[in-house]
Formats: sequence, C-alpha cells, structure tokens
Amino acid sequence: MNNKIEALAEESINLELNVSKMYSLFDELFPDDSEFWQELVFEEESHANIIGDGIAIFEQIHAFPHELLSHNLQKLKDTNKNLEFLLAKFKRVHPSRSEAFNTALDIEISAGELHYQHFLEEKHLSSLDETFRQLNEEDKDHAIRLRAYMQENDIQ
Repeated sequence: MNNKIEALAEESINLELNVSKMYSLFDELFPDDSEFWQELVFEEESHANIIGDGIAIFEQIHAFPHELLSHNLQKLKDTNKNLEFLLAKFKRVHPSRSEAFNTALDIEISAGELHYQHFLEEKHLSSLDETFRQLNEEDKDHAIRLRAYMQENDIQ
C-alpha cells in the first residue's frame, strides 16, 4: 500500500475513534442525552471500521475510494491533537451541556468529518464508491442532527 494512503487512513481512523471517545464522555456526563450520544458513538466507530476494513480489503486491488479520506495529513494530525487535548481537558473539568453540544458541532464541521460528509453526498460515484456510500448512509448529517437536537432541547 502507498505510504501516504496508509498514513491518511491511520489518521482518519484515529479521528473517528477520537470523536467516538469524546461522544462517549458526553454520554457519561449527560445521561439525559445518552441515547443521542450513544448513537453517534456507534456511528463514529462504524466509520473507523469501514475505513480500516476498506483499506485492508480494497487497497490491495487499488479499489479503495481515496476520496473517502482527507488529503491533508497535517490537518488530520492537528485535528487529532486538538481532540486529544479537549478530551483530556473535559475529563478534568467537565463541560456544560451547551459546551459539549457546541464542541460536537465544531467537530462535525471540522476538515476530516466534513470531508467524509462530502464524499457521502457525492453524486457521481463508481459502483464500489456507491457501495461505501450506501454503507454509511445512516451515519451522515451529524451536524444537521446535532443542530436539530439542540434546537428541540433548547441548547444554546
């Protein structure tokens, strides 16, 4: 496998898992919103698994949809470092419910997550890319769902 693709995949998987860890913490801290956070945790872990499994299976035949990955390795690394910092901070000093939701919204519009979302919305995909998109159809639109939940629950 191409070293650049391997590094991008590894950082992308780390991103999905770091987001999952953040949402797991929010799940623990805000039991009233537990069902919402658990669903996002599951979906972020699913994203990581799809990237990892896709690389393992399809990269060998040069069929992995590279558009699924951000092409900016440094931005992925920076985002992961920021998430790790925030996670450690929030474990020490718990965020307010509003801060947790706004942090999640910021995460979902970040470069890595937004890139993943754009891939899922792409109109002209190969049949293999379309298979990846269909596998992720239920997992998209996290930012929209976060905003809707915040509005429904009067979270500023």
